[in-house]
Amino acid sequence: MLLLTLVAFVLFLIYAADTAAAISRRSLTEWLIITYLLVAGTVIFTGFCLSALYLTNSRPAWAVSVFLTASLLRLVLFSLIRKDRSQPRWTVRSLIRDRRKAFQVWFASLPVFPKVLFGMLFGTLSLIALTNLLLVLFTVPNEWDSMTGHLNRVVQYMQRGTMRHFGGTNWNMDTYPKSVCTLQIFFFLMMGKFENAFKFIHHLSYWMAAISVFAISQRLFNSLSASFLAALCYALFPDVLMQATTTETDIVLAGYLGSLLYFLFAYRESTAAGQPQNRYLYLAGMAFGIVYGHKITFTLLLPSVFVIMLYTVFWSDSIRTTVQRTLRLGAAIAVAMCLWTFPTGYLKNIEVFGHPIGPPTALKHQSVERAGSLRNLLEQGSRNVVRYTFDHINLDGLRNTQAGLEMNSVLRRPLVWVEQKLKLRLDEETDFSIQPFAFERRFDFYNVNPYWGILGFGFVFPLLLLTFTGVVRSRAHLFIGIALLLHFAALSYSAPYDPFKGRYFTSTGLFGALFIGLLFADARLRIDRPGRLIVKIYAGVVILTGCLSALLAVLLNERSLPFASFGRPSAFAAERIYQMTLYRPDIYVPYKRFDELVPANATVALGTINDDFEYPLYGSGLTRRLIPINPFEKGVQPIPPEADYLFFSKNVIRPRTGDIRLGTDTTLRGLIVPGEDYYLRKLK
Repeated sequence: MLLLTLVAFVLFLIYAADTAAAISRRSLTEWLIITYLLVAGTVIFTGFCLSALYLTNSRPAWAVSVFLTASLLRLVLFSLIRKDRSQPRWTVRSLIRDRRKAFQVWFASLPVFPKVLFGMLFGTLSLIALTNLLLVLFTVPNEWDSMTGHLNRVVQYMQRGTMRHFGGTNWNMDTYPKSVCTLQIFFFLMMGKFENAFKFIHHLSYWMAAISVFAISQRLFNSLSASFLAALCYALFPDVLMQATTTETDIVLAGYLGSLLYFLFAYRESTAAGQPQNRYLYLAGMAFGIVYGHKITFTLLLPSVFVIMLYTVFWSDSIRTTVQRTLRLGAAIAVAMCLWTFPTGYLKNIEVFGHPIGPPTALKHQSVERAGSLRNLLEQGSRNVVRYTFDHINLDGLRNTQAGLEMNSVLRRPLVWVEQKLKLRLDEETDFSIQPFAFERRFDFYNVNPYWGILGFGFVFPLLLLTFTGVVRSRAHLFIGIALLLHFAALSYSAPYDPFKGRYFTSTGLFGALFIGLLFADARLRIDRPGRLIVKIYAGVVILTGCLSALLAVLLNERSLPFASFGRPSAFAAERIYQMTLYRPDIYVPYKRFDELVPANATVALGTINDDFEYPLYGSGLTRRLIPINPFEKGVQPIPPEADYLFFSKNVIRPRTGDIRLGTDTTLRGLIVPGEDYYLRKLK
């Protein structure tokens, strides 16, 4: 069975790549982006259909049905783009060969200074790419949201055979969009139930986001130097790097967003050349439906995407042309949302909770409702703008070391002085904050949740300012800059301040990275020209520091240490339960004892709470069946008769004589969330 599913998996990827080659122009990056979108779109829609048929956990069903969906999608796309085909069919092998030669010619022609810069960037990314790939393949997932919700629900869906609403302990298990689950389940099953395959779509999306930055920059600058610089810097942003090895959803959002933006800019380029290619509008509509179905926070990106659409699609020399383009793009978006957005769970959330996001408790905790009055929202949202701006001005990655931390403190002294003089009360006002703002954040906060680092505040912020002041004259970048600021504002005003939000700015970083290419494209800034010593020194220092920061961000990532550090073992050598409970050390002992006492194939009823890590309880082979009996805000339910054991908190179910107290350490202090006092009851 494993061999057959692996063969089917490879054939499916080849089939999707062949479809993409028939749609794409002769562009390596465009072919990769379309292939990525076709694979995601096919698997997601197939997953929705299999869930309705209770076949979510059937490998044969997946192996066959993805080809049916891919064939239907191929047929529809071919019929839509038939009139757009204006070039002969090309082969991927010849394209790769030509691009390799073009790269060699480009790099050989670079002056010494840019060659040194690109040497550092490519060398750093190569080392990080190898390290991250090994971390993806050989270390267990351990992100907080995955332990409580994201991966927990994936296993529940497979055990139940469907992604239907079931009432999980954590509210995310039922309310979060389900499209990413289809991809995780597909990769997991088709790769022989390989647990780390849950990370594949996230790691792939990291690379696709960077490739999208390159491809968009090519449409903007038509310069390999500018495009490579933008893409390499984005790939080395600390917050982007941290997402590359996790099962958190924000990097997938960035991958889809990058694809959407690429199709919009590619359409703009085709219209500027006098040969509008409607295929890009259809593909943009498809990307729009997929990204909106992936995460509701795409709503915060809608103003930014609209601004980009205004520049790339709606702007024309006649109202008639604008109307035609708008109708075509609108129709594509409407169809795509029916296929990939609405089935993802928003409609069910409205039915169950009365809101597409989820229950009122979650809304009050994490969204705009927490601000109260409009006046307070404007006041506290404005504080959040300043807070997040200050959070970006950090030597993230570098400050994982003591020397870097001291340098960072010196760097931020002017910000502290400004805050005090202006009496902004950033740390004192807390009514619109999940965690209070602090100039000196906890190590475990900034270590795994950094922002853009020096490549962001050293390049993006100054270039954004130069664009808005007219020093850099680029109409495209004016629109991109507006889109960036709109998303920055949306994140600031739409929800309470959260120091963990660095990962939300991976999408904002897509817009920001497009400015970095100006260092090789704008006549006043080009660092490949003779002279300009000050600009070159500045760029060299930023890139050197950025490369070092990126390396330290990965090598000293406490959540997934490639080497032993901070008194902790390497993630490759760490025991499974230890690694999964890294940020909740007080629950390690009870979870380890549970794993030792409960058979691998047992059925366990869970009397746990919203913040409890449930994913580690499935066991190393994910073979235990877990049944939540304390669903979110529904109260404790009867213990199902098929349960062999009951794992519970004494705050949920009262212990009785014969229950085993699992040794919870209730004395530890300084924890993000203290664990419960856990017990185990043998039922049979």
